[in-house]
Amino acid sequence: MGFIKRVGDVMPLPKHKLIERNVVEGYIGDEQFQPAGVDLTVAKVFRFTSNGRIDYDNSERKLSDVEEIVFDENGYVHLPKGTYKVQYREIVSIPKDVVAWILPRSSLLRCGVSIESAVWDPGYRGRGEGLLIVYNEHGFMLKNNGKIGQMVFLPLVEEARETYSGKYQGENI
Repeated sequence: MGFIKRVGDVMPLPKHKLIERNVVEGYIGDEQFQPAGVDLTVAKVFRFTSNGRIDYDNSERKLSDVEEIVFDENGYVHLPKGTYKVQYREIVSIPKDVVAWILPRSSLLRCGVSIESAVWDPGYRGRGEGLLIVYNEHGFMLKNNGKIGQMVFLPLVEEARETYSGKYQGENI
């Protein structure tokens, strides 16, 4: 079926299973592995420079243009209040029997900043991207390799019959 197990039955994949199954590549250190997932770090930050367009069948889809914000000599970027696209450093390979998503780290929230993420489907492989939102009117200082989100991997009842084969397969690798 491909559905997630009942809530009471769900146990996130532990660190040893993530490592055994080579789910996360390019992580900086073992401290990124948490009891319920793995911390993802930031590799690049972009500002939006145009609007985007989404339709029903993607025939008229146009992603927003972006420009990279370069980290300063100390490895930081200052982000005024607003929205930004981030690229994660780690390459993620979602197994056929797993679904994943990213939640903001609590320290990020305590700074008035959050991230948004879509569902990461079984079979996706790539160096993903997310939306970073700075709500804090004073802005936010983000360091290169800063841990910004925790990816949580939840097992499906059975392997997905179809796996991800969309436009973003293999992105940023």
